[in-house]
Amino acid sequence: MKFPLSILIFAASFLGNAQGKINQFLKPADSLSFQRRNFVVGTEAVVATGAIVGLSALWYNGYPKSDFHFINDNAEWLQMDKAGHVFSSYHMGRFGAELLQWSGANKKSQLIYGSTIGFAFLSVVEVMDGYSSEWGASWGDVAANATGTVLYVSQELIWKEQRITPKFSFHKTVYASARPNVLGSSLQEQILKDYNGQTYWLSANIHSFFKESKIPGWLNFAVGYGAEGMVTGKEGLINTIFLPEKERIRQFYLSFDVDLTKINTKSNLLKSVFSVFNTIKIPAPTFEINSLGKAKFHALYF
Repeated sequence: MKFPLSILIFAASFLGNAQGKINQFLKPADSLSFQRRNFVVGTEAVVATGAIVGLSALWYNGYPKSDFHFINDNAEWLQMDKAGHVFSSYHMGRFGAELLQWSGANKKSQLIYGSTIGFAFLSVVEVMDGYSSEWGASWGDVAANATGTVLYVSQELIWKEQRITPKFSFHKTVYASARPNVLGSSLQEQILKDYNGQTYWLSANIHSFFKESKIPGWLNFAVGYGAEGMVTGKEGLINTIFLPEKERIRQFYLSFDVDLTKINTKSNLLKSVFSVFNTIKIPAPTFEINSLGKAKFHALYF
């Protein structure tokens, strides 16, 4: 079937206009737009409320309530859960600040009201934990949440840019099948629950530290942390569970990465996409050394 030339021209024009409107919509305002700011605040309130209601129904439902209490879980999961709190708090705050930047809010508002949204939301979740008999509020979690927020705010105050970014990567492990009710039965669940397959990174943009160099502006050097051998939070394994390894080990990684936000583009749509996916460490050649003193090179590590 052949399309008339006029239809092709119309389609190209329509797509071009649509892309242009999206690009203009995503462009940060030059000055404060009350309409955009109200949209941001309203959307964040709806999303946060929905998330809290969802957590209350899906996560806490079925477990008895208790008086508010704290627990000390700092030794659990070899601190992988704490790394996750730093990561989550940082990026929720970063997105909050970027949304306020899009609305035209000044830098002070971005830092006070935007970058702290991750800490605020996770603090509410911590309070919910505190009233659950199954869990409990954790000062370690609170400290990790604060660390993620401070990591973002301090870089904005010192360098006026984000030179060091927490990132995440994941690979499937054999441990999830040993205890799927805790570590996840599907890939989606395992990404969230299987600490054995998670790696948390601090990805540093090299050019930001050596601005006079000819190093590509998008090239990063990343330091990662992971752990394996865990089917329970605490030391001491369940005897009835088959495990491929019975020793809990820490893993440390050195690798290269890409800062997607440093890729030059005039497209505000691409900038938004790059900002979202800059939470993920790209697969790359990686050197690993673990707490047993064993070293390994990965041609491509996920």
